Amino acid sequence: MTTQKITVETTVAAPIEQVWRAWNTPEDIKQWNAASDDWHTTKSEVDLRVGGAFSSRMEAKDGSMGFDFAGTYTKVVAHRLIESAFGERTLVVEFIPSRDAVTVRETFDAETTHPIEQQRNGWQAILNSFKKHVEVVR
Repeated sequence: MTTQKITVETTVAAPIEQVWRAWNTPEDIKQWNAASDDWHTTKSEVDLRVGGAFSSRMEAKDGSMGFDFAGTYTKVVAHRLIESAFGERTLVVEFIPSRDAVTVRETFDAETTHPIEQQRNGWQAILNSFKKHVEVVR
């Protein structure tokens, strides 16, 4: 059975260096990595190299639940591409610069627990939060 792929993207009005740094810096990740205001990321670790690990602890602000999102980088091309594996699934993040913005496109393997649309909406909400964080920081 082939795994369904889901793609989400946003365009961030900022230079590639700033977008890349915000995507890969734990202090930044803790500020933008949430799908809604009632969730937050309490811990983030990034070892941005092939074979390096990443992890983020996401928790409901009321303490009712939380989970770790963690994996291993499988390909890193500075300012262009990050590929990683988490569990049996994969994630490809493309950074596509234009003259005054960067399109960030994530393509990931869907999981079977939640509906496709719910997964797409959750990942898109996090990407929207990333865009807002980077554009406000400017």
